[in-house]
Amino acid sequence: MIRNVLSIAGSDPSGGAGIQADLKAFSARGVYGMAALTALTAQNTQGVSGVHLVPPQFVADQIEAIFADVRVDAVKIGMIANAAIAEAVAGALAPHRGVPIVLDPVMIAKGGAALLAADAVDVLTQRLLPLATLLTPNLPEAAALLHEPVAENREAMARQAQALAKLGPLAVLIKGGHLDGDESPDVLASPEGLTWFEASRVPTKNTHGTGCTLSSALAAEIAKGATLTEAVATAKHYLAGAVAAAGTLSVGSGHGPVQHFHALWPATEGRTK
Repeated sequence: MIRNVLSIAGSDPSGGAGIQADLKAFSARGVYGMAALTALTAQNTQGVSGVHLVPPQFVADQIEAIFADVRVDAVKIGMIANAAIAEAVAGALAPHRGVPIVLDPVMIAKGGAALLAADAVDVLTQRLLPLATLLTPNLPEAAALLHEPVAENREAMARQAQALAKLGPLAVLIKGGHLDGDESPDVLASPEGLTWFEASRVPTKNTHGTGCTLSSALAAEIAKGATLTEAVATAKHYLAGAVAAAGTLSVGSGHGPVQHFHALWPATEGRTK
């Protein structure tokens, strides 16, 4: 059976992040992707120049329309933008507590633009975290959710993952891509304890949409029945390949996108028709 996964997130017209990245990752991981939009952005690989928010009730209407007709095997939540949209998403998902939810707390764009209003952090923490099967913050996002300094080592990462798990999600995956050094470790805090996932850092500037892509791959694997540990291992391996192959794309002059279909598209570099 092909699994169905719903993304609730914002749009990136350049195709590297947001809904566009989510749908690509879903397809690459073999699930059927659906999307409920929370925001339209004007952005490219160099940054975000504008944000147009979808009315909260219409965000809820999109989610409810999907659940009224389609079997949803997992949900990925990305850009929420403000408190009212967070409330609307929480209200629309509350009747469907049996569906796994991967929550990626999108707060700051790669270029530095704020994507979550300050008043939304508390609502996200109080209303959405308790619904989440897996929370996937990077280091700055984890710090912001806890109102603490950004973790600078593995010990602080582990402590913050455990602290976030106490706020309601079943499990927390803190991504260590912002750490200094040649490694990019992630730590999973789950009911089974702490599990570390190792990876070498890929030297590239083309990392636009890595968080969206990882959380979507996680939702896909969970929808297919993987355990949390299996899902993280598979999704992290997939993302590593997508980042490593990012140089085969030629998209923009800033932080380019990863190659979501690196395992599916034949190498075309240097070839013309």
